[in-house]
Amino acid sequence: MFNRFLPPETRYARRMARIAKFERPIDGSVSRAKAWANMLLVDHGIFRLAYLNRHRIGTGLVWRSAQPTPHQLAWFKRQGVRTIVSLRGGREHGSWPLQREACERQGLNLVEFVLRSREAPSRETLLAARDFFAGLEYPAVMHCKSGADRAGLAATLFLILHEGRPVREALRQLSPRYGHFRFAKTGILDAFFATYLREGEARGQSFLDWVEHSYDPQAITQNFRAGFWSDVVVDRLLRRE
Repeated sequence: MFNRFLPPETRYARRMARIAKFERPIDGSVSRAKAWANMLLVDHGIFRLAYLNRHRIGTGLVWRSAQPTPHQLAWFKRQGVRTIVSLRGGREHGSWPLQREACERQGLNLVEFVLRSREAPSRETLLAARDFFAGLEYPAVMHCKSGADRAGLAATLFLILHEGRPVREALRQLSPRYGHFRFAKTGILDAFFATYLREGEARGQSFLDWVEHSYDPQAITQNFRAGFWSDVVVDRLLRRE
């Protein structure tokens, strides 16, 4: 809670210590109990026990969801899922070793494709996404922490780049229905796609052509302003990543 008041080097050192702790395999009942306690209480997994924000998208090859627990991963396995895609990138919570262990036990492929929810997507990430989706073993689940923002971005990109859906149609994945708020800092994702529709589509550019040759993430970042109260709800109350 008070980490924001610490020097950057102190925050970084603490984060690296947490990552080192949870990168180790779970060894014994005490280690397992700590991982579960961290997942449920620190990583807010207790809320995901009741609601995983789980939805099929497109033709049904892919699910989007919040961070699943081991028993929820087993449920996905029973539905025929073969691959779990973590969009989080952070390995500093008990959710990570529990997920890694559960995927190994269930025979699920666990891969990462890191996305950010509070900054304009990098050109490199966007250009890599098509090949990433093409190389997945389906059916698959793509998850972030809450299943709202990064999962929404991934679902939108999947529909555009893998299923060939129009951008306006795919943008339904970034919606309050899934817990996404366009007037918070996460609204920069909406601003990114709106810029393409206004500048790229209007000139007849395909999405990837615009990304490769015209996209200016710095301009989007400079022009975007989050709403104060929306930001309070998303970052302070919901504690989204």
